[in-house]
Amino acid sequence: MNLLYKSTRNADKTVTASEAILKGLADDGGLFVPTSVPKLDVTMKDLAGMSYQETAYAVMKQFFTDFTEEELKHCIDSAYDDKFDTEAIAPLVKVGDTYHLELFHGATIAFKDMALSILPHLLTTAAKKNNVKNEIVILTATSGDTGKAALAGFADVPGTKIIVFYPKNGVSKVQELQMVTQKGDNTSVVAIHGNFDDAQTGVKKLFEDKELAAELSGAGYQFSSANSINIGRLVPQVVYYVYAYAKLLENEEITEGEQIDVVVPTGNFGNILAAYYAKQLGVPIAKLVCASNENKVLFDFFQTGVYDRNREFVLTSSPSMDILISSNLERLIYLIAGADADKNNELMAALKSDGRYEISEEMKAKLADFEGGFATEEETAKVIADTFKQTGYIMDTHTAVAAHVCKAYKAAHADAKKTLIASTASPYKFSRSVMTAIDSKYNELEEFALIDELHQLSGVEIPNAIEEIRNAEVRHSRECDVSDMKATVKEILKVEV
Repeated sequence: MNLLYKSTRNADKTVTASEAILKGLADDGGLFVPTSVPKLDVTMKDLAGMSYQETAYAVMKQFFTDFTEEELKHCIDSAYDDKFDTEAIAPLVKVGDTYHLELFHGATIAFKDMALSILPHLLTTAAKKNNVKNEIVILTATSGDTGKAALAGFADVPGTKIIVFYPKNGVSKVQELQMVTQKGDNTSVVAIHGNFDDAQTGVKKLFEDKELAAELSGAGYQFSSANSINIGRLVPQVVYYVYAYAKLLENEEITEGEQIDVVVPTGNFGNILAAYYAKQLGVPIAKLVCASNENKVLFDFFQTGVYDRNREFVLTSSPSMDILISSNLERLIYLIAGADADKNNELMAALKSDGRYEISEEMKAKLADFEGGFATEEETAKVIADTFKQTGYIMDTHTAVAAHVCKAYKAAHADAKKTLIASTASPYKFSRSVMTAIDSKYNELEEFALIDELHQLSGVEIPNAIEEIRNAEVRHSRECDVSDMKATVKEILKVEV
């Protein structure tokens, strides 16, 4: 079966998987969704004995049906190799009574590596399949992790350029250093004077700018995205939930068919949406618990059915979740609206004009798979300290948000199901927040002294991603106002301004 994709804002036109990956965002500003969510053609028992790479093929072949077996396996093998510091790619670690799915063993020590290691290969394969002659310009907004992972994935990939926008003073020191020291002749990094939502909205506007698209095409360029709005980024994230369940089964932590809960720290909604797709594929997942920090726009949405970004933007110790416009939620809204593009359009237009929308009771009833929770800054720090004291395990701030929400959810619902927590970043990436949560005395140390202390405390090797930025040269120092993003892109690409 050839699975096609359509925009969340226009049900009439369909494209192939490779066309959807190439475009990133639909011409009408919508997000690509499969015309139907496929089912796995292997059992969980079969998957239990498979490697990460074999599991990836079993999942991705269901979604990317216009890729040949050879093409897809080449993309998978090129992505999941020794860039990861563990053969398991995404190891499971039991912490207390929960299972942490460690998604940070790739080149940039955050979960974004899981998808951004393969996206460049999917994209360049898709370009060949569709006879694209233009150079592909990856345009991305980041709240901290996507930027570095995308830069690392696309650095010096022939036929591509990448431009990353991040909020100045809105990411951790390590995140910023990882980006501004990035090598590669085709890489550009720009700090914007604004927050992540400003960066994301600015990038979306550039995608929707038809005049700019024509100018770029004339100069031999076309845009694509490495954000989770790209279906080529989202589908690889589905893989690790399938893999985690299969490994729990293989390790006899669960029995075949036993349901588990999944808790995901969430900002842009892509990572938890991937878990939802895994459930649709046939993975026995009961509840999908959406964990927010103090920017709890998603928690409020699941409580009330009202999505309202008209609120104070809070800078927290979990900056990758400091988001008020969760782009990927649109895919879920479209699904619970009964795949009604007109209804989705109406809600997205309200979000754009009023900053809020409210879903119907009928749509709300279709959110039964989800539960929301949030953690304050104090609760986030406390769970890091408590877990370290009780188990010796040190987690990052984003994972800590999920761990707190998990505990609160279990207590409130007396839910005894085995629970998987998506552990999204290495504690080394947020060493100051992590170490000062354990003991305030660490606040006096500078960044790399903190990292050395974290190594002493955890016994976990300092990742290469950290070591390589200790003395790295700053290569990117460009900054701009949000209003100048278009001019900045043209300047970088040497297209007449």
